[in-house]
Amino acid sequence: MSVIREVVEVLARALTDRPEDVRVVESEHQGTTLVELYVAPGELGRVIGKQGRTAAALRTLASTAGEKIGKTVTLEIRDGKP
Repeated sequence: MSVIREVVEVLARALTDRPEDVRVVESEHQGTTLVELYVAPGELGRVIGKQGRTAAALRTLASTAGEKIGKTVTLEIRDGKP
């Protein structure tokens, strides 16, 4: 498991009421690491936060973790299962 994926997964599990439903999928696309965060349908609002502040913070942390290992990171938040 990469550092980026681990950071996103730990934070998302802490934010949701159903941590067992959190899934993180990491893939490479055109030199960018795409991290897809899947949460239970009712949990999407908790992860996005008021006015998207929590989602923005998650994206910032994922990007910073990627910079530490020399990667560009994009975080997508989705509801449902991968």
